[in-house]
Amino acid sequence: MVTKQFTGSPEEADLTRADSLAREIFSDIANKWALLIIESLGEHTLRFSELRSEIEGISHKMLTQNLRMLERNGLVERTVHPTVPPRVDYVLTEPGRALRAVVDGMCDWTHRHLGDIEASRSRFDA
Repeated sequence: MVTKQFTGSPEEADLTRADSLAREIFSDIANKWALLIIESLGEHTLRFSELRSEIEGISHKMLTQNLRMLERNGLVERTVHPTVPPRVDYVLTEPGRALRAVVDGMCDWTHRHLGDIEASRSRFDA
């Protein structure tokens, strides 16, 4: 599907349209790896290897793909330092830091309701 070019004000964006840019952005950032990358970066500047160490279970390929997607969407800034070997740092941009506040809220919600969800799953699965 091709995303429809957005025209107009952000308030006029139709989030329910299948071809909307907003839906594409939701799809990009609403995956477990993107959320964990955003949370891990926080207020830090981290190298690729540091990020990979922070996020248990993420493969080199998935970290690379998600960092590129976050950079493309303007949420992460990538800086390449002219050293040998090259050093690459990642940091959240201002929109990325704003999104992190939302992600922090989701993490807080998860911590508060994990027991409730676990109990509900046990009842459902019984």
